[in-house]
Amino acid sequence: MSEIALVYVPYGSREAAESAGQKMVAQRLAACANVLGEGRSIYPWEGAIETAAETVTLYKTAPDRREALMAAIAQDHEYDLPAILCWPAETTQAYADWVRQETRPA
Repeated sequence: MSEIALVYVPYGSREAAESAGQKMVAQRLAACANVLGEGRSIYPWEGAIETAAETVTLYKTAPDRREALMAAIAQDHEYDLPAILCWPAETTQAYADWVRQETRPA
């Protein structure tokens, strides 16, 4: 087994999630962006409990590209304080090699 990084990010709309996913893959910061179905988030914000429809994107990247991906997402995101959560994931050597190849700077 080999390791990649998964990065979880909610967006305010499917369009925003797809646009960000396209950009991160085109910039070779992510090998893949899985835009998942709409869900609902409940959270405190500025003194009130908010409920919002959000679309989550799960990015797959090489461990050494994780910080650059997270920084690019934060800079480009529509939210003032986006949730950008990252964790390591074990995968097959072949898939990890593909992820590393697709995220290698051009």
